[in-house]
Amino acid sequence: MNELILGLRVAGTIFGIVAILHLLRVMTKVTVMINGWSLPAWINWMGFFGATFLCIWLWRMSFQGETQ
Repeated sequence: MNELILGLRVAGTIFGIVAILHLLRVMTKVTVMINGWSLPAWINWMGFFGATFLCIWLWRMSFQGETQ
C-alpha cells in the first residue's frame, strides 16, 4: 500500500468518526452551548451528511488508486 492510499484511508476513517459523533449528538439530544448560544441539531445533521459524504468519497478513491 503506497502513502497516497494510506493517507486517503486515514482521512476517510477520521471523517467517518466525525460523522458518527455528529449522529450521536443528534440521537442523544445533548445540548451544546457556545457562549450562551445553544447549537441547533440541524447543524449536526449537516455535519453528519457532509462527513459521511467525504468518508465514502475518500474510501472509494483509495480503492480506485489501488487498482491502477
